[in-house]
Amino acid sequence: MSTIILGGGLTGLALARLLHEQGEEVIVLEKESEYGGLCRSKSVEGFTFDIGGSHIIFSRDSEVLAFMHRVLGENRTERHRETKILYKGRFVPYPFENVLYELPKEDLFFCLNEYIKTLIGVETGAIPLPENFREWMYYTFGKGIAECYLVPYNEKIWNYPTVKMSHHWVEGRIPRPPVEDVIKAAVGIPTEGYIHQVVFSYPQSGGIEALVHAIAKPVAGMVRTDFSVQSVERISGRWHVSDGREEVVADTCIVTIPLQDLVPLLAGVPPVVRDAVRNLRYNSLITVSLGVKGSVPPYSWLYLPDIGGGLANRVSFPSNYSTGVAPEGYGSVLAEVTWNEGDRVSEMTDSAVIADVVGSLARAGLIDPASVVHQSLFRQKYAYVVYDLMYLTNITPIRDYFRQIGLPLVGRFAQFEYLNMDGCIRMAMDFVAGRAR
Repeated sequence: MSTIILGGGLTGLALARLLHEQGEEVIVLEKESEYGGLCRSKSVEGFTFDIGGSHIIFSRDSEVLAFMHRVLGENRTERHRETKILYKGRFVPYPFENVLYELPKEDLFFCLNEYIKTLIGVETGAIPLPENFREWMYYTFGKGIAECYLVPYNEKIWNYPTVKMSHHWVEGRIPRPPVEDVIKAAVGIPTEGYIHQVVFSYPQSGGIEALVHAIAKPVAGMVRTDFSVQSVERISGRWHVSDGREEVVADTCIVTIPLQDLVPLLAGVPPVVRDAVRNLRYNSLITVSLGVKGSVPPYSWLYLPDIGGGLANRVSFPSNYSTGVAPEGYGSVLAEVTWNEGDRVSEMTDSAVIADVVGSLARAGLIDPASVVHQSLFRQKYAYVVYDLMYLTNITPIRDYFRQIGLPLVGRFAQFEYLNMDGCIRMAMDFVAGRAR
């Protein structure tokens, strides 16, 4: 059987490898000059930066984690998470609810008191079930933790009102903290949250793109870059994919590219499906990469919930992940800014965004602007799936339609699900396993 895979990101390459291992003939069509999607890295002036945001290798899924470790082989470092939240000028350990004792006393009381009141209210039925993401944060963590950290941070990273977001996607992703952990956190007994990422891995050299290249190694010759698909059509039971100059034909076709890019390639898509795709929300991403002379703070990454504290919502320190991503005697910083077409950030120049990031990090005491020896900026159109209140209404007819025409959707922006790297690989594994049955 021959298969065309649209898109050479992490999901597409994982699919290609797994199908190839089952004996299928595969070809991956990627419109960019390099494959990797959001998992690409750039090496400049001795620094290596992940241009699709900070990535680390961890997972609750032991099979996926073993797969990532296996393909990387010796090109892998291991680190203990040292993550902070910049809260009212304090570098508070993450997760927030596990370190309440480090808050100002009035905030500690606010968070603990509201958590207990909410817990009682939920158990007695006095608090109704949440109807949106913001209500879910109040319902799960209480007013204090929600208002001090969760709401401002999530509104900053999602760039969208949390009251207009669905909460269906957070169950299992963000657990309710055990009451004993919250009480321990309030009285100063250390606890550890999100233990599946306490220890994480990262490539020693090459940035996160090294993982992509390791996955793609057996099928690298089957990846066509600079192939900008113009049409996808099923003729006499086979799929014909053309870039306007060349046509590729195969028995099956799998989609990993964004739905927004897919629909214009197809003829005869019903208006209800086109409208649903148009109404799906997503965020774009800017990454600001800084190389600095000397060391950087000893953190893995840092959350920045303060709306007035600059554009960046998260900053990471790749040179703390690996000694191979910065020259000796230098450190690296990667800041992330989410944006949408038409908003304030979309109208800012690259230099203005960089200046905002450098200024805000300097005010926080994280870098000395005089030590910056490299700065660059990268933009990604498709970065985060946003689950607005109409998400389920919109996604249902889309998936039904593509299921009917026999065009499977796999991966973050084809399935339109907020998946981490391990989730993309798991989806590829499950798809290939299901196909083999």
